Amino acid sequence: MMDILLLEDDIDLGQAVCDHLEAHQHQVNWMKLCEQANKALADKRTALCLFDLRLPDGDALDVLRAMRARGDTRPVIVLTAQDQVSDRIRGLQAGADDYLVKPFDLDELLARIDAVARRSGAVSPGALRSGDLVLDFEAKSAWRGSEVLSLTAMEWTLLRCLTSQAGRIWSRNDLLAAAHPQGHDEAESNSLEVIISRLRRKLGAERISTHRGLGYRFET
Repeated sequence: MMDILLLEDDIDLGQAVCDHLEAHQHQVNWMKLCEQANKALADKRTALCLFDLRLPDGDALDVLRAMRARGDTRPVIVLTAQDQVSDRIRGLQAGADDYLVKPFDLDELLARIDAVARRSGAVSPGALRSGDLVLDFEAKSAWRGSEVLSLTAMEWTLLRCLTSQAGRIWSRNDLLAAAHPQGHDEAESNSLEVIISRLRRKLGAERISTHRGLGYRFET
């Protein structure tokens, strides 16, 4: 989860972006004026910014330039109109980390946010990094190389357990107890192998090793 500052005066687009990001556990602070954004940036909890360029009270690139001039390195993604190549160039020259052309797919926006956050180090300090794999348990975000991975709640639960103690082999009963602290039935017991198989497919087969008669271990 990240705190994201959205600077966008289009009501329909702004609401759609807020709804989509919040559905993926991000917190969105939506501003419609440059003056509002300048004040909101004083909140250091803001981890990443999304800037439309032309606002009723000015150009968001002025906000971006002021950020960079005072040493504010928080990542910024510029949202640009499709026919304004010059805006994209100006945005990058002003210090933007990426840009997205309108109209855009909301899932692509989410992927761009994840990628920029990972490159900039805006992911949680406690995120697990192993080779090309990044697991941010706080934000429930995962990447394998440049690919954003979609993990279910149960997959995250088992991963948190497997990675909590480096080198430990976890028995089936230990994993089931972590996944179902209130107790489990036979169907849930049988589903463990299915979830492990899905995790291997998403993370790489070599990430989770099987130790016959003992259980499973996450390989870093």
